[in-house]
Amino acid sequence: MRASRGFTLIELIVVMAIVALLAGIAAPRYFAAVDRAKANSMRSSLAVMRDALDKYAADKGRYPDSLDQLVQDRYLRAVPEDPLTGSAASWVLLPPPPAADLPGQVGDVRSGAAGRAPDGSLYADW
Repeated sequence: MRASRGFTLIELIVVMAIVALLAGIAAPRYFAAVDRAKANSMRSSLAVMRDALDKYAADKGRYPDSLDQLVQDRYLRAVPEDPLTGSAASWVLLPPPPAADLPGQVGDVRSGAAGRAPDGSLYADW
């Protein structure tokens, strides 16, 4: 009798079905984790920029006219990139609150990304 070599078609189909099932389970979890990581990175970037804006206003007695001014005066090393848009130019700059009564043009910053965060809130509201 001749010894058979290789795999049968049924064995290959079963292995491919198992691999597809595992990929179907792992892929959604992976993409959800990537989305959560981007949201956490954006929250961190917003907190750092807002802290730098507050420190700038406290030190200089005015708000900066742009985010680049925070970099020039060394309150930030660089303007962080929005992880959702992939650009440092997509930040939405908001004027200082009227109650602050300080000159300057940038009192707060928000993301220019469209869509909702994993928790259901709008990115533009952060």
